[in-house]
Amino acid sequence: QVQLEESGGDSVESGGSLRLSCTASGNIINFYCMAWFRQIPGKERERVAVSYRGGAGTSSADSSVKGRFTISQDNSKNILYLEMNSLKPEDTAMYFCAARKLLGGCARRDDFTTWGQGTQVTVSA
Repeated sequence: QVQLEESGGDSVESGGSLRLSCTASGNIINFYCMAWFRQIPGKERERVAVSYRGGAGTSSADSSVKGRFTISQDNSKNILYLEMNSLKPEDTAMYFCAARKLLGGCARRDDFTTWGQGTQVTVSA
């Protein structure tokens, strides 16, 4: 089974930028979809961006981060990225990447079968 490892989390000031990486141990082009989620302690894990069909399909950021976050993937390196700009304190969370191999839903936490361990992003005011 492919394993995922996130990196790039850091502490930044409001308005700053970060790029998160999710490195896979196998070919990510085979996944039906990949996504970034985030979670604050005590709250549900929420999706922030999704990429379909190895990046050849639709990719999008969810409404809470639209216009500031961009998801992309480099299939030659088996890396999923999340470019985060204009960061706000409310973006502070643990960020996870996730993958789903088979055709199906890609919206909810339960839709994904493979997860990384997470990387912490902290944004100070």
